[in-house]
Amino acid sequence: MTQWLGNIHVGWREALDVALVGLLFYRMILLVRGTRAVSVIHGVIVVLVANYLSGEFGLYTLHWLLTNFLNSFFLVMVILFQADIRKALAQVGLRWFGGRKQTSRGREAANQLLASLLDLAERKIGALVVLERGVPLGDIMDRGIALATDIRPEVLQAVFHHESPLHDGAVIVRGAKVAAVGCILPLASHSALSTAFGTRHRAAVGVTEETDALALVVSEERGEIRAAQAGTLSDVLDPAVLEELLLTQWADRR
Repeated sequence: MTQWLGNIHVGWREALDVALVGLLFYRMILLVRGTRAVSVIHGVIVVLVANYLSGEFGLYTLHWLLTNFLNSFFLVMVILFQADIRKALAQVGLRWFGGRKQTSRGREAANQLLASLLDLAERKIGALVVLERGVPLGDIMDRGIALATDIRPEVLQAVFHHESPLHDGAVIVRGAKVAAVGCILPLASHSALSTAFGTRHRAAVGVTEETDALALVVSEERGEIRAAQAGTLSDVLDPAVLEELLLTQWADRR
């Protein structure tokens, strides 16, 4: 044993290699923790165990099928986790390169947005407003109608009025301006939200699963305001909490 250990020579390259691989796996665990990807990983573990046991017990047809499946393991992982991989790469890009250069937003824009949302909630006009932060939302804006106007209650009233042809889409806010209206967003999976929530809430959660945006939803039925961040929908927000959220997570965030 001592002789065997004496033959092991660990240089700085080997140590760096092991450290980087360990860091990579650690970041992957943090990324998928608490998401539906954990269930997929459990399924992959079951397949690996079944492949090993089928070979040990001579189940050649099953072993052949599972072996060929695992030969395409990385391709399968890319297909299964494409949204998670895209989100992870976006986070890496933000961390290293800072993402989109932020334009000035300020407290005045936050106050105007707060007044607009409270007005819509009081009138029970359903609305979905997505606030761009670090990750650019240009691809989503391309699905809607470009606009460049200040955030004002009358603007959002006109967009989300039930007779407006744009009321079913989302408003994208870039900087302190309404940049696009009538935008179609990706929807969250049915398992991510209760069936009590409709399409607007699923769209709010869906866009925040893939980006770092802050999405705000006004319920048409109940006049309630909720926020979505990082794929999670908040409880009902009262005006004070909503104001603090806008100031800390949007207006004052750089």
